Amino acid sequence: MTDAMVSEIAQREAASLLPTYSRQQVEFVTGEGPWLVDAQGRRYLDFLSGLSVTALGHAHPEVAEAVATQARRLVHVSNLYYTAGQVELAERLKDLLGWPDGRAFFANSGAEANEAAIKLARRHGLAQRDGKVNVVSLEGSFHGRLLGPLLLTGNPAKHVPFQPLGEWVTHVPFDDPAALEAAVDEDTCAVWVEVVQGEGGVRPVPEAVLRAARAACDRVGALLVADEVQTGIGRLGAWFGWQTTGSRGAQDALEPDVVCLAKGLAGGLPIGAILAHGEAARAFRPGDHATTFGGGPVICAAALAVLGIIERDGLVDAAAKWGAALAESLDELIATHDLAAGRRGLGLLQALVLAEPLAAEVTAAALAEGLVVNNVVPDAVRLAPPLTIGRAEVDEAITRLSRALAHVANTIQTKEGASR
Repeated sequence: MTDAMVSEIAQREAASLLPTYSRQQVEFVTGEGPWLVDAQGRRYLDFLSGLSVTALGHAHPEVAEAVATQARRLVHVSNLYYTAGQVELAERLKDLLGWPDGRAFFANSGAEANEAAIKLARRHGLAQRDGKVNVVSLEGSFHGRLLGPLLLTGNPAKHVPFQPLGEWVTHVPFDDPAALEAAVDEDTCAVWVEVVQGEGGVRPVPEAVLRAARAACDRVGALLVADEVQTGIGRLGAWFGWQTTGSRGAQDALEPDVVCLAKGLAGGLPIGAILAHGEAARAFRPGDHATTFGGGPVICAAALAVLGIIERDGLVDAAAKWGAALAESLDELIATHDLAAGRRGLGLLQALVLAEPLAAEVTAAALAEGLVVNNVVPDAVRLAPPLTIGRAEVDEAITRLSRALAHVANTIQTKEGASR
């Protein structure tokens, strides 16, 4: 895309949209599989998946057909009436979670899923005693931009423009089990965790913290809520991130009471969901929560197609396989570039950690090389490719990322030489 074309669309946007995004300098117009195409016809390897959304890549023909077929039949009737797709999707997710007593609520985004879970947790807590409405969350976490999820988010800088948000959330270090245990008391209705903190820099939360959260919730009758918006639907090499915990698989995996889902569930269409089991599944009553669009027929058709394809094509196991291959390739990259200092992550959610806070520069250089990644935090670049990738895409991504690192390193050396 030429500079003139970028400038033209940027000017039009500035005159028409609220300035809530800092855009990368490209306009994508089509996509297929793991590839995106810009307005000039240049192809880019997408190793971000729309922030872990397009789990099957772009324009998957079976998902497109499911959406088109349902759109020709029925698009919307509101949640005042039964629709089979919503029930079928809830049943499917219950089965994948192994929760025969589970119940679902469908929304339109991850933030809405977390908002619904906040209300569920408060309802559950207040049924036990007055004042049981507080939540413990982790520093570095991200749970959405609505006011409730924003306060849950363990990033004070995001709170400042919108204060006061309330005082019902306590944030503790993401790697300190004792601090979490100490923060949970009889007024705690829930503890919020991510298995891997996506927006926090792709940081796996230590299992000791997760187990401390489970034990603390059991001690005071609180709910353990797993925010799986970014880690669910196969991305970590299991259907859900919490299933990667434990040494013996499902036998000792750290099971939450509620999971929040979104991103990868509907192939790019807007969806959010919470699944609750046990006492948590009985906390809501009719009228406690609602949505006009959540769980609509078209969205559920897309989600059912996505889940069916992931299962049929063995893409959960593929995410584990190619995630390990990607991690190995990143380790090799680290050995050859001084700017690359380490990596972290799980499955197909990985981060390349940099020796300096140059993630924005590396992301821009990667885009110039035709690779889509993002600067998730100042010193780390996030990679979250579709679950459908293979060896060729991993190798190509590493080649392009290597060139981007070299470009940034050479630019720094040139500037340092000129300043002497």
